[in-house]
Amino acid sequence: MARDKALYHGHPVAAVAATSVRIAEEACKKIAVDYEVLTPVLSLDQALAKDAPILHERMRASGDEPLPEGPTNLASRREMGRGDVAAGFAAADAVVEREFRTPMVHQGYIEPHAVLARTGEDGRAVVYCCTQGPFMVRAFSAKVLGVATDTIKVVPTEIGGGFGGKTTVYLEPLAILLSRKSGRPVKMVMTREEVFRATGPTSGTHIRVKMGAKRDGTLTAAEAVLVYEAGAFKGSPVGAAMMTVFAPYKLANVRIEGWDVVVNKPKVAAYRAPGAPMAALATETVMDELARKLGQDPIDFRLVNAAHEGVQATYGPKFRAIGFVESLRAAKAHPHYRAPLGANQGRGVACGFWFNAGLSSSANVSINEDGSAVVMSGCPDIGGSRASLALMAAEELGIPVEQVRPVVVDTESIGFNDLTGGSRVTFATGMAVIEAARDVVNQLRARAAKTWEVELDAVAWNEGRAVAVNGAEGKHEPLTLRQLAARAAATGGPISGRASLTARGAGPGFATHLCDVEVDRETGAVKVLRYTAVQDDGRAVHPSYVEGQMQGGVAQGIGWALNEEYVYDARGAMENPGFLDYRVPVASDLPMIDTVIVEVPNPMHPYGVRGVGETPIVPPLAAVANAVERAAGVEIRELPISPPKLLALIEGAR
Repeated sequence: MARDKALYHGHPVAAVAATSVRIAEEACKKIAVDYEVLTPVLSLDQALAKDAPILHERMRASGDEPLPEGPTNLASRREMGRGDVAAGFAAADAVVEREFRTPMVHQGYIEPHAVLARTGEDGRAVVYCCTQGPFMVRAFSAKVLGVATDTIKVVPTEIGGGFGGKTTVYLEPLAILLSRKSGRPVKMVMTREEVFRATGPTSGTHIRVKMGAKRDGTLTAAEAVLVYEAGAFKGSPVGAAMMTVFAPYKLANVRIEGWDVVVNKPKVAAYRAPGAPMAALATETVMDELARKLGQDPIDFRLVNAAHEGVQATYGPKFRAIGFVESLRAAKAHPHYRAPLGANQGRGVACGFWFNAGLSSSANVSINEDGSAVVMSGCPDIGGSRASLALMAAEELGIPVEQVRPVVVDTESIGFNDLTGGSRVTFATGMAVIEAARDVVNQLRARAAKTWEVELDAVAWNEGRAVAVNGAEGKHEPLTLRQLAARAAATGGPISGRASLTARGAGPGFATHLCDVEVDRETGAVKVLRYTAVQDDGRAVHPSYVEGQMQGGVAQGIGWALNEEYVYDARGAMENPGFLDYRVPVASDLPMIDTVIVEVPNPMHPYGVRGVGETPIVPPLAAVANAVERAAGVEIRELPISPPKLLALIEGAR
């Protein structure tokens, strides 16, 4: 499968199917591969050096000039911005410029990639897999194998975590091909080591941010250069980083540059707000230092510059109703912000932004003969979306949510759905469910009108019942959904509604986080004492699930800030491909994460929904770094803030 070159340790070379794991392992040992060992490119500095080994001799840089000529490891270079940045910095009373480096980190989902595929005599394959997008698996597998899309049916199973890491294919095309060749069902499950070595982490980065402000706190200019690792093949999330790096703030003069660079590491995949946490680390630490230079409270400084409705975002459009200012005010009013701090303790403030997505969704709502309902979608549930879809359907139908059964179905049982990602499902698929439920309500009204022998406009739907209106009041007893369902065969047959749409107007999400830490100056260990996450969630359809999303993002962000990183040896082999050495936070590492839900409804959704799943991971890297800087009196320029690294900074400051 690796052609000409194996571009990273973990790049698949061959696949073997056998009737037992032992036989498969023995067969693999009999495959001889003649390797010529090449010099690996393991960092951005190495990749961009003049004498760097080239991963792809045919690759040429694309994008905005200046670009290198000939073969290069720079896949693309883009620029965006507006105003006069030089004049903006000249008008500033304080300017801060800093550089930051972050390592590759993995999503850390507990369930590894797993797939079961069987191919029938007709050549049609059925695939069961843990994925964030069954239609994506179908399309990608068909493309890889060179077959028609309709020859593959994908059944999404319950997913043991994804966080963006299961938005592509690894095993699925192989399982289909092996099943086709063997004539047997084929099951493939990655080991944890294979997950780390052979699936997509998020990018390592090198970021430079420069910002200037006047004495009154008004930002005058901002500039960022974002250099992102793509892994062995082009396509990092640097574009999203460019969109998000300065998005929370009003800026007339801004310039943003993004580089996509290939290195001898696994091709990166999405990880919850792809590209944004690293960009926010740079912006929010610079914002904190500017506030200190100007003698301003860090939240007040952000309030002066906070984006609000009508402000043009740094990436283009004008914001509609957003709740960034409200999140800042809620954070400042929270008891956490006034709580006393002890020796070697510090408090960090950081904000974050994610633009969220709409994309395409289909949904069906059908009524059972007892008046209960079934809601069908093709979006795997990775954060409680079945509950939110059921709640919205119940609201429209006027029945208890306990009478609504939400199900995620296969690619042949529902219209096309984009994958579960981009914080889109409750927003976009929710809109489809609402439209499908309203289709059902219109059918129920028509059935009642037929029963009563009145015009359709003489029937209204109210709290799960058809009621007579417009002059027909008092002439007919209300009919419940259950009564109408029981008589469906006599009034036109089964009752089922459907909707397919491409959702517009995904409301962007903003968050403000507070973090308190304590630093052990003798060991460099950091303990997170207290954490509060404030977020504008539009309308919290299921508040406890929203809180869970916020807490989950914080937990992952704390791990990213303090411990997590891919460690490579000089040969390019990952040295910590397991949870013993790649250390994610466990319960004992974290305090209770407090949450504050701010609700500024998204005007583009019937219920005011805006996505909530990705914004929570954007501020934590900076919130932790700012807290550590204040507690230890050192400048953080690199993640993770592990004990050896922090101790070296502390001792250097001494």
